[in-house]
Amino acid sequence: MITELSEPGGVFQQELMSNEDSVQVVVPALKKATRKGGVYLGVGPEQNFTYIAAIQPALAVVIDIRRDNMLEHLMYKALFELSKDRAGFLSSLFSRKRPAGLDADSSVNALFEAYRAAEPDSNLYEDNLRVVVERLVNEHRFQLSDNDKTSVARILNAFRMAGPYNLKGSGDKNLTYAQAMTAVDLTGRNQSYLASEENFRIVQELERKNLIVPLVGDFAGAKTMTSVGRYIREHDATVSVFYVSNVERYLFNQGEHGRQFYANVAALPSDQSSAFIRSVTTDISLRLGIPLPHDAVNWWSFLSPMADCLKAFADGRIQTYRDLFDSVR
Repeated sequence: MITELSEPGGVFQQELMSNEDSVQVVVPALKKATRKGGVYLGVGPEQNFTYIAAIQPALAVVIDIRRDNMLEHLMYKALFELSKDRAGFLSSLFSRKRPAGLDADSSVNALFEAYRAAEPDSNLYEDNLRVVVERLVNEHRFQLSDNDKTSVARILNAFRMAGPYNLKGSGDKNLTYAQAMTAVDLTGRNQSYLASEENFRIVQELERKNLIVPLVGDFAGAKTMTSVGRYIREHDATVSVFYVSNVERYLFNQGEHGRQFYANVAALPSDQSSAFIRSVTTDISLRLGIPLPHDAVNWWSFLSPMADCLKAFADGRIQTYRDLFDSVR
């Protein structure tokens, strides 16, 4: 699927992790509104794992215009497959020796506190890189070029050098990996993919079954989105959730790209329960007059029925990015 359904990579700011501090805000409503066993679509790096753990889809497809995002997901795939538990996963992801005393019952806060003082280990990094590349190339037969392998090494090394308390998303309003994973929803509950061994296992099992598929593609492109829709339809499945982040903002600023995106979405198999997850920054919300709750920090995430969005677009009520928030709540 990666080889046949992907488009050529495009250019956008590289992000090794999400900079959205509102990822978990929408999870309780997402769990109530979404049926298990559908298809999850998303964009970007690790925030997808938190949504995947929440809705437990039969298949997850991550579509991103950046080829490095696909390669980062393949790196994650290998680490998920090779890790015994969350503590071992963090050891491999950040190239740090596993601290003593961590087990399946350790809280996510205890996990990251244990790694706070852990130093990066260059030998462990070299071992991890070798095992990851061997797993991807020899075990899974992914067609990785020398440049792809170099990118995987660069990405894994960035995790090593920064560590969980310094690796950040892009922009001036970012958070660290540790902060993202130990955050809570509006009820005070942690819902990240590392919140519990159960959440971790949900994602790990999908990775081991090759059911989290990262593709290179443009949301408004002519190939990847339509190919994914065709694949889902041929397998008698339905899109449950489409996490679009704030990508629509860029699409509507590029001429007909917004219209092309909605044409692609209209071709996806969906039903009345299918929903978008949108994210918007508070500074953009102020600039465009998008009302946000008073407790919004740097981002806010919304759950919007896909059918309502498609109808609003078909009726001509969505012409700009701002219209998305006027037409559909």
